[in-house]
Amino acid sequence: MKEEERHRRAEEDAALVKRAIGGDQTAIKHLMRRYRNPVAQIVYKLVRDRSQLEDLTQEVFIKAFQHLGDFDYQHQFASWLFKITNNHCIDYIRRKKLSVYSIDDHVKTEDGEIGYEIPDSTYEPDLNLLREQKSRLIHQAIDSLPRKYREVIVLRHQEELSYEEIAKRTGLPVNTIKVQLFRAREMMYKSLRDKIKHY
Repeated sequence: MKEEERHRRAEEDAALVKRAIGGDQTAIKHLMRRYRNPVAQIVYKLVRDRSQLEDLTQEVFIKAFQHLGDFDYQHQFASWLFKITNNHCIDYIRRKKLSVYSIDDHVKTEDGEIGYEIPDSTYEPDLNLLREQKSRLIHQAIDSLPRKYREVIVLRHQEELSYEEIAKRTGLPVNTIKVQLFRAREMMYKSLRDKIKHY
């Protein structure tokens, strides 16, 4: 992408962010359409698990849109979003204790190539305590969800069922399940945002 085009894209993104902060749903959808594929590409390169690709991509956008007020307009939205993507995937890898694949190759996006490094996870004496505290907060957030949302969250993330398996278990269409998961995660993030950031 040429420098002039990159600059124009950055200005468009900044304008969309301002509209999104003001509650403009069209601006939010535009940003999601523009960056969904690059974010998904980064997620897959870091996690290498197609079964989690859609969920993690969705979670990145939920987290980003909830923190739009923290966006610094002196930087590019794409770089800010990709940093959130990177951090969210690192958190997921640490939680799941996945084998980390090499990420030396750069990810190609419309804004150029993005390279990432996962920092070394060194031992901290209080790490187990922090994990337990966060786990307790997450379980509290799940318990506080309306029943229909709590059910799909538990089936998806605790029993690790596929969308199709959840559909068979609940009798709901797959699309309905995806919508309910999106809303459930959004509610959980709002509940956990202020608590977890202090840990």
